[in-house]
Amino acid sequence: MSASDASLLRDAWVHPAVLSVLTLIGPDVVQRALAQLSGHHFTPVAFSFGWVAYSFSNLVLAVGNNKLMPEPDFSSILINGKTGYARDNHSWILCRILRDFEYWKPQEVGLRLEDMLKSASQKSNADTTKDNKPMPKYHTKAGLCVSIFRVDSKRASGVPVADWIYYSGIVTAVVQLIVAAIPLILHDGWAVLLATSAGIVLTFATGSLPQWRVEKWGYRRAAKTVILTRGNGAQHAIVIIGGENSLDLEALACADPKGSMWTRFCTISLAVLWIAHLITVVNIQDDPWFLMLVGGIGMMHNVMVAGLPRTPEAFGIPLKLEECILDRKVMQTLMKVEERYPRLGASMLQIFFPGKLFPDEEAFWKRKAQEADQQDAAKKAAKEAAVFQGSPSSPTVIPSTSPTGLV
Repeated sequence: MSASDASLLRDAWVHPAVLSVLTLIGPDVVQRALAQLSGHHFTPVAFSFGWVAYSFSNLVLAVGNNKLMPEPDFSSILINGKTGYARDNHSWILCRILRDFEYWKPQEVGLRLEDMLKSASQKSNADTTKDNKPMPKYHTKAGLCVSIFRVDSKRASGVPVADWIYYSGIVTAVVQLIVAAIPLILHDGWAVLLATSAGIVLTFATGSLPQWRVEKWGYRRAAKTVILTRGNGAQHAIVIIGGENSLDLEALACADPKGSMWTRFCTISLAVLWIAHLITVVNIQDDPWFLMLVGGIGMMHNVMVAGLPRTPEAFGIPLKLEECILDRKVMQTLMKVEERYPRLGASMLQIFFPGKLFPDEEAFWKRKAQEADQQDAAKKAAKEAAVFQGSPSSPTVIPSTSPTGLV
């Protein structure tokens, strides 16, 4: 190796090129980290080199559909608990609530599900022993578990709770500033601290755009009952019974907001500032390793935030467990649900049993449909009578047709 080659390699490690690091994390990771934490008035997503790539991709979105939230990375469907109408779920927060259910599910649900799986395993083991077949392993999935929640009326919907993941962004920003201040302390080198401070300000400004809240929760309020599940073959179905001030989760699943001109203006302005920041960072020659350490800390935080599970409260949907209904047979689970909540079990029937039913099953669901119709008619008559009695002086009474119960 010649002296010039050795000098070139030594200079590459003493003064590493930062530009090659700028695209290590793609814009999708930064966008998912923003989707996880945004919605507060202050969004502490860490500064990292991946933000430069995100600013370019976001610039394309600004002149296109003007949408900030990413598409969900977890497929699911949402079913109306009264009509049975099912649709693909395009809401990031609803998909994440279902994806993270194993993390935040109440202890009661976990214990009952574990008991059911043990029971299914023991029955399967007994059957295989009689037939002299190899012993099967412990069942990891069996039947259907329907967890029924009500939206907590004591807490506001659409207002996220700050958890440790949220506060980790603030801690990460402080650590980055401390690292960036080391060159200033050692030899009065302020360039790294200036670039880090500017990057943190730009990240916080991007996450604080009002449209993040609009795309997450900016929909009408309605007392609806919906079911979240992955579909036929899924272990879990999450029922959410809403109140009068609850978010319309069925509308939220459509996730088709209209962007504002203010968002477009801010996005373009931020992209220009990020380009200026990129030019500044590339030309910093002193203390490049401190700048790379700052970016590396931000990279790790963005990856962590984008993938870690969170609770429904952190997504702005406070829930309280009402009960858990489960059975080793999916049909038996749906029948039990229908006995307790009219029309709710029937709304899931076509999802889990799209084919032909047995005669006794058809008879059960036909009878339950007639009972539900009778209950609805009785409730409607009672409401009309109440309206009539409350307005004796009115010559004409227009009865309310608002349904009650599961909607």
